[in-house]
Amino acid sequence: MRHRSALVVSIAVIGALTLSACGSRGEKKSGDGGNADSGTTTVVIGVDAPLTGDLSALGLGIRNSVDLAIKQANETKEVPGVKFEIKALDDTGKPAPGQQNATQLVSDPKVLGVVGPLNTSVAQSMQQIFDDAKLAEVSPANTGVDLTQGEKWASGVKKRPFQSYFRTAATDAIQGPFAAQFLYNDAKKTKVFLIDDQKAYGAGLAATFKGEFTKLGGTLAGEEHVNPDDRDFAAIVTKVRSSGAEAVYYGGEYPAAGPLSLQLKEAGVTIPLMGGDGMQSADYLKLNPKSQGDFATAVGLPIESLDTAKKFIDDYKKAGYKDAYETYGGYSYDSASAIIQAVKAAKAGGKELTRVNVRDAVQKVSFAGVTGTVSFDEFGDTTNKQLTVYTAKDGKWAVEKSGTFKG
Repeated sequence: MRHRSALVVSIAVIGALTLSACGSRGEKKSGDGGNADSGTTTVVIGVDAPLTGDLSALGLGIRNSVDLAIKQANETKEVPGVKFEIKALDDTGKPAPGQQNATQLVSDPKVLGVVGPLNTSVAQSMQQIFDDAKLAEVSPANTGVDLTQGEKWASGVKKRPFQSYFRTAATDAIQGPFAAQFLYNDAKKTKVFLIDDQKAYGAGLAATFKGEFTKLGGTLAGEEHVNPDDRDFAAIVTKVRSSGAEAVYYGGEYPAAGPLSLQLKEAGVTIPLMGGDGMQSADYLKLNPKSQGDFATAVGLPIESLDTAKKFIDDYKKAGYKDAYETYGGYSYDSASAIIQAVKAAKAGGKELTRVNVRDAVQKVSFAGVTGTVSFDEFGDTTNKQLTVYTAKDGKWAVEKSGTFKG
């Protein structure tokens, strides 16, 4: 999905803009949400994530964390005169539903910001729609570098494609190399078999891992590509077993990574499999009872170790959500908080609550969040560049190493 159809996007945007009244310069105002009796204005924060399907464990954690941020902002009257509401849509982890959701969110004049999506490939299908509507989008999970720095970033030419796109997650430009440095320098693995699922996230992550690993002096025992829906890896298991690989690096997500690792172990290939944040889920451990010794990176420091996250963790538990906040819970809470703080800044500055004013305010936010200081650089990327390596141990993810990537 790296090359989306400009025609489809344009039609989607035009169709959306005809569904409701527009403010000046084409942006939508939130005035329709005002209540004459209470003197409050309703501002909706959209959420796009996989709420059903294989990746729903991560998506539900995103939705719930945004919901918590909104409820708490209303309880404390964080923005006087504004009541926040959530509008969560299911993209099932696929680009087409994500694009439809983007159009639906744009068509609602009360929506002044969106948290999501989870997947880089889904983000690619949504960015143009949100940018045309000047609607701020803050992803807690996207790591594909070109989303913020353009397609030529790897050659040193960085150009921000969309002013409305932001993220609280670090990019694969540092996540893949961080994993490579760990496997080569810490785990002492010099020969790795590389596998990716051909999606934007998985392929991009594998590419940045490969570049750093070979630069360090490591060699690739082989390279293979799978489909995200594959669950039978017999052919690849055979190739890995005969390759002499000391580890497997997988660019992809936990629904396929779990069965892949399990089938390797059951075939006697008792080498660690390592992946990125899309693999670092509790569901990976459920899918793979033989995951002991596998590794996964995650953006940021372990949330359970952060003093700044203690209240979030306690409040999430007290709220009674049946689904765990998972890998991106803290980042989702911070993404929603960035939009809330932007609304607050726009309103305090005497500006109309329009999409363009909120978008511009998101660029300038800086506050102490769950995951640390939340702020964005000139590309819309988080200024938080820390990462963590986890290892599967006794049915849980245990911290192996945390730090800042040194490129």
